[in-house]
Amino acid sequence: MASLLFRQARVFDGESVHTDYDVLVVDGKIAQLGSAIEAPADAEIIEAHGKTLLPGLIDSHTHAKPPALEMALTFGVTTELDMFSDPAWMTEQRREAQTRNSMADVRSAMTGASVAGGYHSGLVGVFFDKQYPVLENAGEAEAFVAARVAEGADYFKLLIEDGTIVGHEAPRLSDEMVYALVAAAHAQGLMAVAHATTVELALLAIRAGVDGLMHVAGDRLMTDEEVAEVAQSGIFVVPTLSAMASAYGDKHGQHLAEDDRARPLLSDAWAENLCQCWHLTNPGSTANVIDATRRLYEAGVDVLAATDAVTVGVQPGTAHGVSMHGELELLVDCGLSPAAALRAATLLPAKRFGLDDRGRIAPGLQADLVLVDGDPTTDVRQTLSIEGVWRRGELAPRIAQADGAGNALAASAAEK
Repeated sequence: MASLLFRQARVFDGESVHTDYDVLVVDGKIAQLGSAIEAPADAEIIEAHGKTLLPGLIDSHTHAKPPALEMALTFGVTTELDMFSDPAWMTEQRREAQTRNSMADVRSAMTGASVAGGYHSGLVGVFFDKQYPVLENAGEAEAFVAARVAEGADYFKLLIEDGTIVGHEAPRLSDEMVYALVAAAHAQGLMAVAHATTVELALLAIRAGVDGLMHVAGDRLMTDEEVAEVAQSGIFVVPTLSAMASAYGDKHGQHLAEDDRARPLLSDAWAENLCQCWHLTNPGSTANVIDATRRLYEAGVDVLAATDAVTVGVQPGTAHGVSMHGELELLVDCGLSPAAALRAATLLPAKRFGLDDRGRIAPGLQADLVLVDGDPTTDVRQTLSIEGVWRRGELAPRIAQADGAGNALAASAAEK
């Protein structure tokens, strides 16, 4: 592999901004950064003055059914953190991602913890080919977690959902199950993260000892005391603002589908999915989610960027890769500076999920990089002005997605 030298770039290294910096990549890793670096004889020189070099983006909440990881990489997402998928396809993707530089890397919770007839059961036959394992009682917690370890789970996911967000009651993990599962996950050395979309269920998860919340609840405004409790727990939060906005009837993804920087790379099915939202009857609002995210961030809680992208017809208003750019915009709407929003998509998820080889531009780290035109550290909308994406130092293909699979999924979802 030839060396790469990015010359005179604006470099956001995951923490700070450096002006007119050179970054040298050797054998797929960052070798050096600074001023006036001498180019090796075999180096490809990339003139980057007026452009910004970023660490590859990390989407902290997706459901990565093929070909999600190829689509993610097209838009500068070099790692996806999958939060519930079928091991039948996830195991192979994780294996491929170890050597293929034309797809994003992935970590996974494998099978999430839920109950029969629970929130995700409607996805059997749409997203999942068959019924996934579920729990019947708290006594099964240790065995359930052990089975996820056997699947190769990188962390453990609980779905604590009573159906409020979709407007009808659904069976959920009992309080006893939640406490038992978190304890079992920690005993197995796994971080425990929770889906909870009401304030009360989020507090249940925190009191049970979870390490992170994979949504920010929007059913009502949080009290100052509740915000303080979240902050004092030391957990991180993943607001999934794009997905939550869709759940509350807002078409935030539409402007991405109409953006000339994105539309040529989207299939018609994915572009249409971005232009949709849920039509639900629930007590929440996008404003509640934005308010909670802002106040949690101001209270010192680590906020991580994520989309909750799934497949066409399953999560309206989102698409793998491109929705991360909308998510960064929404984080800025929540009061984060553009640089803080970029940290939420690079440094912080790498730190919180133990990905020590990425999330920053520093010597010795993996050369997952995105070069964009302009300065997203002052205008975060510039992250979509992508000039190139590199995975382990290799330039990634940026190819428009085919329509076939997406349309088939949309039809299947419509029939359900």
